[in-house]
Amino acid sequence: MQMASKRSSRRQAGVLAAAAAVALLAVSGCSVANTTQSESASPNTLRIVLPQEPPTLEPCDASLTATGVVVRSNITEPLIERDPNSGTLLPKLASSWKQVEPNVWRFTMVDGVKFSNGAPFTAEDAAFSIKRTFNGAIGCDVNGYVFDDSKIEVTTPDAKTVELRTEAPDPILPLRVSFIEMVPRTTDAGDKVREPVGTGPYMVDFWDSGQRIVLKANPNYHGQAPQYTRAVYQWRTEGSVRAAMVANDEADIATQLGPEDGAGDLGIAYTNNETTALRMQGTDAPLNDFRVREAIDLSINRAGIVKALFQNLGTPAAQLVGKGIVGYNDTLTPTPYDLDRAKSLIDDARAAGVPVDRQIRLIGRTGQFPKINETIENIQYTLSKIGLDVKIEMMDTSGQMQYQTRPFVAGSGPVLLMIMHGNQAGDTQFTLDQYMLSDGYQSTFGTAAYDREIRAAEALTGPPRQAALAQVLANEPIQIRQYAYIAHMQAVLAKSKKVSYKPNSATGDEMRLAEMTHADSDND
Repeated sequence: MQMASKRSSRRQAGVLAAAAAVALLAVSGCSVANTTQSESASPNTLRIVLPQEPPTLEPCDASLTATGVVVRSNITEPLIERDPNSGTLLPKLASSWKQVEPNVWRFTMVDGVKFSNGAPFTAEDAAFSIKRTFNGAIGCDVNGYVFDDSKIEVTTPDAKTVELRTEAPDPILPLRVSFIEMVPRTTDAGDKVREPVGTGPYMVDFWDSGQRIVLKANPNYHGQAPQYTRAVYQWRTEGSVRAAMVANDEADIATQLGPEDGAGDLGIAYTNNETTALRMQGTDAPLNDFRVREAIDLSINRAGIVKALFQNLGTPAAQLVGKGIVGYNDTLTPTPYDLDRAKSLIDDARAAGVPVDRQIRLIGRTGQFPKINETIENIQYTLSKIGLDVKIEMMDTSGQMQYQTRPFVAGSGPVLLMIMHGNQAGDTQFTLDQYMLSDGYQSTFGTAAYDREIRAAEALTGPPRQAALAQVLANEPIQIRQYAYIAHMQAVLAKSKKVSYKPNSATGDEMRLAEMTHADSDND
């Protein structure tokens, strides 16, 4: 990243000093209140502490990080799963799939699979799950996230076969289908469920709202039985508290920790696929002015945030996808930190009659990533230096999601929204469809010309697809500038020495309990 000029060094120092001044919580040696001490007695129970309570366990919302980390591949399973290391699509509840016509894909179900309630899994259940995902009355997150509300015709030629017919040829349809979790056809088709039934290695035992979620081994599981027969999820907002629970043997796994949360030698740093960014709602003044959005982008000290707050667990970002994703553009460089240029742009906008003095809401989600509060405070501080009036509003997941996904809160005024996007599917199309298209599920605006550019790139395959998608990403800051990209993130997970588990790039969204074993039965 290009650093600020010497004339800006004093302002840089002020910003970093403000960030570094935030007090860090130390790990206490005492017991953490409200933990479940009785669970520690059983060696076959996994105790996991999350940063927040899942807003739902509805399988069609499993693309939400806070939901997927509990549900995906634990309670429910997809037809196809993606290997997080290689990107290869692997059979799960479908034994094979092929494109039989330009607009038709055929999926063949595996034999002998049962749901946790004992009912057999058939093509009819798969068809029901897919159709349910497209039911607009439910508002499935996966629909907007993966399918962009597109229309698909679903048929079942026989008990083992499902065919999907799309409106236009879709070269990555199997990748999309990997996001749909299978549920029995007896599931409520018109409303979301609280305790889902699936084919995964675990099933819901109970959900004590506000306290804990408990899973137990599924006696009808078609695969190898997991070593741990029980899993207890709790949640604590403070990362230092989560780390302390593992250190004090009150939890076995703690997720989404910061580098200074005190995990010590129990901490495992790993690369995830998350990118943080600031979404600028370009439909409301003053954010509807390109100069103002550019000024905000120039005001983010990415290198300083990564160094001072993330302790170098990340890299400054120039796009919304990371390395390894089809379409990633390795020629892009992060926007330079330049407060002088930013202030000049705000002055120009003010002179042109743009109401730059109007208060802007800066919305963040509590616990979304380590040091999010400090990151948002740092951004507010630098935006104030260029003459913008920014008010911070921290919300829980359910509150923040009203601003992140359609339909957005009406009359919300100018909003800067902190987002964190992980492209689990491995193709930039998933990012473009929801974050970049004018009517994308998580996009507030765009242009018809840029939409056409996106659609043209997505219709390609092979090397031309890579080149076209990379160009689309390069053009976003030039044509639209809806986002101020911040950092490609790394993560820290605390793990008890009693548990063997290797986190991967999917861990933040899909933490597979069946991959966790007793440390004395496997090597870390």
